[in-house]
Amino acid sequence: MKILIKGGRLINPSTGLDKIKDILVTDGMIEKIDDRIFDRADKTIDANGLWVTPGFIDLHVHFREPGFEYKETIETGSKSAAKGGFTTVCCMPNTEPTIDSQEIVQFVKDRAEEKAIVNVLVVGSITKGLQGKELSDIEDMAKAGICAISDDGRTVQNSGLKREGMEKARALGIPVFVHCEDDALLHGGVMNSGEISKQLGLPGILPEAENVIIARDIVLAEGTGVNLHICHISTGLGVNLLEFGKDIGVKVTGEVCPHHFTLTDKEVLSLDTNFKMNPPLRRESDVKAIKEGLKKGIIDVIATDHAPHHKDEKDAGFIEAPFGIVGLETALPIAVTELVDKGWLTPMELIEKLTTNPAKILGIDKGDISEGKVADITIIDPFTEYKIDLENFVSKSKNSPFHNRAVKGRVEYTIVNGKIVYNR
Repeated sequence: MKILIKGGRLINPSTGLDKIKDILVTDGMIEKIDDRIFDRADKTIDANGLWVTPGFIDLHVHFREPGFEYKETIETGSKSAAKGGFTTVCCMPNTEPTIDSQEIVQFVKDRAEEKAIVNVLVVGSITKGLQGKELSDIEDMAKAGICAISDDGRTVQNSGLKREGMEKARALGIPVFVHCEDDALLHGGVMNSGEISKQLGLPGILPEAENVIIARDIVLAEGTGVNLHICHISTGLGVNLLEFGKDIGVKVTGEVCPHHFTLTDKEVLSLDTNFKMNPPLRRESDVKAIKEGLKKGIIDVIATDHAPHHKDEKDAGFIEAPFGIVGLETALPIAVTELVDKGWLTPMELIEKLTTNPAKILGIDKGDISEGKVADITIIDPFTEYKIDLENFVSKSKNSPFHNRAVKGRVEYTIVNGKIVYNR
């Protein structure tokens, strides 16, 4: 199978290339990149006026299988990823049963092999059942091919146990992804603690709950030498702590989600539960600090924390509704509209945070459009304006805060291993 992509703006952060090029894909691999290619192909894509980038890599998704297939499955999640331009995703372990054993890792991998249309990597849990009491068999899960460990959705509160997990991860050469939250500072909070929570009479989540664990885990990473990745940073101080960790030589990276660089806790005045996520939406000053952290390169990655929930669950009221929103199909347009169009990031810088940087964190040979590489490619129209319509989502769940939002930037094609898996 040959695919010829003609006349697109090739943006490839790993080589710094940003030029109009033709690309020839043959049998799943990038065979040729040149100013003009005239080879015959089974499919020719006119990419004039479009961006051609490495396939996006999402370090942080919840596909809910096994256990919560009514919210999302590996099949539907992968279709949502493809529509959003993502060619590789990392599935978090808070399933039922938890991904805490070689058997469950293998189940997810087998199901992905059978049903997924994108590359699905598996994150194993740090502790059994995400209970924070006993380490999972990390070595066994590593043999089955996990890409990282995390107790995402929860935080290992016991610092000694967390350090032990980090030691094992370092020895196995896999990163630790951390959800940062001190349980002792939560107090049943459902939104950011501040003026808005007081006004609404809702229990608040202190920013200190996040910041304390970011600081602790940076200290533990400094001592163990593990590759630490901080998930979904939402506070200005969190950005500063990440910068501090980098400055003192800790192997630490960080991600932010589109909702945290776009929305503030003022949205919660509507009491729409699609604005309920964890970490919560913070203050305007935090949003600005996150954008500055992205611009300065302190924050390495944009991830989605794609967290599908059934409509009935989200309709339960603000206190009872679960945390989380879907994000795979809105990440690109929100990032183009809020970051590129407003001058916070160049196209190259944005694509780096969606492709090259996540690939480096995982230690995988992806996020690069060069001759001889696997053809994971995303083709983007960065200019067309439209409104996000959650009824058009292919995810099983529609819990998005971005319905009807005016945006620019949409995915035209997603190519995985040389196969077109999405064509708008």
